[in-house]
Parts: sequence; structure tokens; C-alpha cells
Amino acid sequence: MLTNKINTPVTSSVGRLFDGIASLLNLHQITSFEGQAAMTLESTAYQSPVKRIYPFTLSDSKPLLVDWRPMVKAIVEDASNGMMTPVIAAKFHNTMTEIIVEVAQRSDLSQVVLAGGCFQNTRLLEQTIRRLSAEGLAPYWPQQIPPNDGGLAVGQVMAAWRQLSMAPGSSTSHFAKRFVNVGAAQ
Repeated sequence: MLTNKINTPVTSSVGRLFDGIASLLNLHQITSFEGQAAMTLESTAYQSPVKRIYPFTLSDSKPLLVDWRPMVKAIVEDASNGMMTPVIAAKFHNTMTEIIVEVAQRSDLSQVVLAGGCFQNTRLLEQTIRRLSAEGLAPYWPQQIPPNDGGLAVGQVMAAWRQLSMAPGSSTSHFAKRFVNVGAAQ
């Protein structure tokens, strides 16, 4: 299926990577709800204090591209060699954190916003906050709205609001009234 690209859509979703790793570790082959495999992978990672990471590659292109293949290959090798699942899960989480830190460092920005469904994962969120802070970067993360699609929708509304407010002759108060009325209609 992979060779012929049948039922193998391209995705930028890191959530699918968490699902795939959980499957490789035989934690979940079938799930009952979104995020179930990732939640199991997270709870498994908490069972190991390991600090090591897996190899990964970042491109020199803009935008940066992450090559997961070295990490996935090493995970398969560790699993095949009988490494304990919690150790592999912890190394995976540590690797994801290091990828985020390296991408942030290469971006030459001092502020990093952590958003998306994967940041419902407390282990990933907390260790990423610690590592970014240790590198002198300022992490920001949702604290009053969810980090998943619901929170992203709020960000999209705010971006649209800002863009409309900057358009010649537009009024943010007019947009706000329309937004409130649409929300009230539901």
C-alpha cells in the first residue's frame, strides 16, 4: 500500500505519528475514540525516567521538514530487540520535545506557541515548556481554551478579526456584532 500510495494520504498531523508509534508498540491496533492511542502512549511513557532520544533529521529548507524515518527505524529496532515499551515510549516523547526545541531554535524567534491536540499530552507539554525555557525561549500555551481544534478555531477567529479590522473602512465592532449574533443563533 505504501509503495503504490493506496490509502496513504499525506498529513502534517503529529497526532497520526503518536497513533502510529502506539501501534508499532502494540499498545493499540483499534481505538474507540480520537486520542486513545496517544493517551495510552503517554501513560506508558510515564513509567520510565529515561532521558535518551531517538535520531531525527531536520531539513535546511523553509519551511523546515522533519524526517521521522530515523526515529521510526530506531523504535522498530528497539522493540525487536526486546526493549521495554515504557522506555521506548519515553524516548519517543523526549525526541518529540527535542524536535520542537530544535525547530524553535532554527526559527530565530524568542517566543514559541505550543498549540494543537498533541499538547493535551501533559508529558509532552510540560517537558517541552521546561526545555524551551532552559534554552532561553519563551513558551506560550493555552491555559483557558483547549489546545486542540477548538482552541485553533478561536485563533482563526481572532486572526480573521484582526485582518478585517485592518481593512480600509472596516469596523471591528461591526465584525464583533456579527460574530456574537452568529454564535447566539446556534
